[in-house]
Amino acid sequence: MFDEKSTETILDVKNIEVVYNNIILVLRGVSLTVEKGGITALLGGNGAGKSTTLKSISNLLRSERGEVTKGLIKYKGDKTGELNPADMVRMGVIQVMEGRHCFEHLTVEENLLTGAYTRKVGRAEIQQGLELVYNYFPRLRERRKSLAGYTSGGEQQMVAIGRALMSVPETILLDEPSMGLAPQLVEEIFEIVKQLNEKENVSFLLAE
Repeated sequence: MFDEKSTETILDVKNIEVVYNNIILVLRGVSLTVEKGGITALLGGNGAGKSTTLKSISNLLRSERGEVTKGLIKYKGDKTGELNPADMVRMGVIQVMEGRHCFEHLTVEENLLTGAYTRKVGRAEIQQGLELVYNYFPRLRERRKSLAGYTSGGEQQMVAIGRALMSVPETILLDEPSMGLAPQLVEEIFEIVKQLNEKENVSFLLAE
């Protein structure tokens, strides 16, 4: 007997080309797939285009005057090129940016709550989301009333991932989560990613 894991493709990127400012070619011929409930790693050095690839999928490129000029991106079989980032979140795709982006002047818990802004649900469902995040990141429960700007780099990365979880995503685009962190914290965060994948069936596209 063996465990048959689904091989359904949830994200399909085919031969995309990305141009900035209508003139600067930064990506050409990038293709990848992410299976439902799977983890796909996108590896490369600095400047290789990993972050640009993720922003192409989450549709954050436009905020940087970038554009997918060739190729195709589909999520669950549907083209995503005309959607805005909030639409992508509602579809189940969210990006955790590199650099541990958080609102420094808000508390840890307030940061987490901003991740639920696209969900039209009641207080009980939001509280369930918080409990899920705190179960995976107990350290955030302890620091929930602390200003995010005064937490450690590892804790800020946990806030960023936890905030993404508050949107109840099917797929998380995780951009260089280990950047600038101590090896022990990197190991802890990757173990949580593994648990989220196995227990919550969250798919990951991980750039490192």
